[in-house]
Amino acid sequence: MRRVLLGMGWLLLILPCSPKGYTQQVFRPEIDMEAFVEELFAMQEDDMDYEDLYENLLQLYLNPISLNRTYAEELSSLFILSPLQIARFLEYREQVGPLVSLYELQTIPDWDLETVQKMLPFVTLDQSGVSRGGPLWQRIKSERDAYLIVRHRRVWETRRGFTPPDTLSGGRLSTRYLGDPNDLYLRFRVQHAKDFSLGFTADKDAGESFVWDPNTKRYGFNFLSYHFTRYQWGRWKTLTFGDYQLQFGQGLVFGAGFGVGKGAETITTVRRSSLGVRPYTSALEFGFFRGAAATYQTGLWEWTVMVGDTPRDARLQIQTDSLDMETGFFSSLLRSGLHRTPSEIAAKAQGRERNLGGNVQYRSLDRNFQWGVNALHTSYSQPFLPNPRIYNSFEFRGRENHVHSTYFSYNYQNYFFFGETALSKSGGTGSVLGLMASLSSKMDASFLWRKYERHFHSFYGNAFAEGSRPINESGMYLGLQYRPSRLWSWSFYYDAFRFPWMRFRVYAPSSGHEWLTRVSFRPDRNTQVFLQWREEVKDRNLLSGDQEENHYRLMAGTKRNGVVSLDRQFSRVWGMKSRVQFSTFDFAGRKTNGFVVMQDIQASWERFSLSGRFALFDTDDFDNRQYVYEKNVLWAFSAPNYFGQGMRYYLLGQCRINRQLTVWGRWARTAYTDRSRIGTGLQEIDGNTLSETTLQLRYQFNR
Repeated sequence: MRRVLLGMGWLLLILPCSPKGYTQQVFRPEIDMEAFVEELFAMQEDDMDYEDLYENLLQLYLNPISLNRTYAEELSSLFILSPLQIARFLEYREQVGPLVSLYELQTIPDWDLETVQKMLPFVTLDQSGVSRGGPLWQRIKSERDAYLIVRHRRVWETRRGFTPPDTLSGGRLSTRYLGDPNDLYLRFRVQHAKDFSLGFTADKDAGESFVWDPNTKRYGFNFLSYHFTRYQWGRWKTLTFGDYQLQFGQGLVFGAGFGVGKGAETITTVRRSSLGVRPYTSALEFGFFRGAAATYQTGLWEWTVMVGDTPRDARLQIQTDSLDMETGFFSSLLRSGLHRTPSEIAAKAQGRERNLGGNVQYRSLDRNFQWGVNALHTSYSQPFLPNPRIYNSFEFRGRENHVHSTYFSYNYQNYFFFGETALSKSGGTGSVLGLMASLSSKMDASFLWRKYERHFHSFYGNAFAEGSRPINESGMYLGLQYRPSRLWSWSFYYDAFRFPWMRFRVYAPSSGHEWLTRVSFRPDRNTQVFLQWREEVKDRNLLSGDQEENHYRLMAGTKRNGVVSLDRQFSRVWGMKSRVQFSTFDFAGRKTNGFVVMQDIQASWERFSLSGRFALFDTDDFDNRQYVYEKNVLWAFSAPNYFGQGMRYYLLGQCRINRQLTVWGRWARTAYTDRSRIGTGLQEIDGNTLSETTLQLRYQFNR
């Protein structure tokens, strides 16, 4: 009776103040991607695969956590809850019993309305995926969570690659793109959380030909990804065929999944969660396994085995030895996934990558302690021999690599301890050790130490790092978050790092540090203001013109970024966001600047929504380019960099035609005032404007 009264009381309180209203049924709103991105990626950079992160966020959304069966490790994978909030939830469930309504989340101590709203897209009380009856094929045919997405995108100005070729000396014709300028995307998925997932993703980039040519390994769409995954089949926790990823430990061996790193969320993003085998559904043409994987559960132990044989784009070179014998090797492995010109097509699927690996994981009965072991052996069809340079002297070379690790995590009240250490075939090691803690109901802290030796090789690693890979780096990170009241919050991190060996365009061992602070103020549920400042100091090569003798000198460059943002929801229909983002860069006695001023407006009705932006930008150089997240059609990511002088504006509309069909349309344009040509090479546009459109249709079955 007490629970019923509490639920009714909170229901009466929530309904008037919820922007969309709550219903008695289980309601899972779509993710507010803009808010999520701003929390997790404080400053967008060009060395992070945002599309892959975005896709993994989709996986979390499509496979919501069952609150009555979840545990601390799984809850922490959402990057939403502090250690104290997780502890409070588990205590509440232990004392009161299973939740009967999502409204109960507001009765949990230290959970506020904002936290509940963030959690709703990712949680459910439904457990039917564990014990659904009927044949599998019938469940697939009748599943409501089934959809088909078709997307078209195009840049309307003519790039040089689509113009007639020029005649070069000797009568040769210059290179041009072989395909049309249309970007096509097709996605089908039918899935039920904790039961099954079946689908495929097909993609053709602008400039690629839509042809059927087995000789060049092109079959209509340039890229096709597919999978079938079965969950909770007897003792088999997961069985998957096709394309998949793995995430275990802290990402030193198997690092797929939603690993964020440093951002305005300074606490929860420092650790990785062991999410196991996950289907791969992205259009990115790297970073996944193609084959089969399975997880078998016996009591408190889980056993995972995987095998993969995946095509890889590579530059194949031929060399002749002293006996005139020809042998092949790869000079580089390509990650762009683009096959527009003859040279790009020649590199398509030239190599094969074979993987064999596994994981053994133990989880204690109370699920507070976890320990595991990872192993992965990788071999290539040809040796990998990149062009020798001093800075890449310790990079992987050869045909085979193997890497092994052991990891742990331990949850004690308001404290999360975690770590992993790994060893690769070269003898190089990588290690991560960290802590997340709620020091009080108002203060959270995180600490992380990492060390990745210069000859540590992990092809699928995605551990916490300053660089894009866990190699040639050591550092310590400290994060703090303080909430003095419901209205105010403050977050801060400081990260000091070293690179023991040279890096690309950094021809000596180097070091640096970075810190960020953000103050947020929410006077009411419809208004949010935040101020953010970040400073990064990192060594780089001194330009030849700035030195006379030693051409290998380094000097510290200092980059500062600031953001002032105001977000206001005027009514259930209208809202707006105003932002100023600016930066400075100091290097070798010179200081350059950049800024962007943006105004967003959005409106939402029952079946139609509209949003748009107008932005003015002015940057002195490439070091001051401004990365800004933009709204796009559903499950498409856009974070362009604003560079130079000009304006950027876009308009995005969404219309739900009926229960089954939804249509999105987006038009965006950048107009530059400091140039008459945009881009270089085959991407060059003769003019100062760049316009693009995106049209997307989603058809939902069984609605």
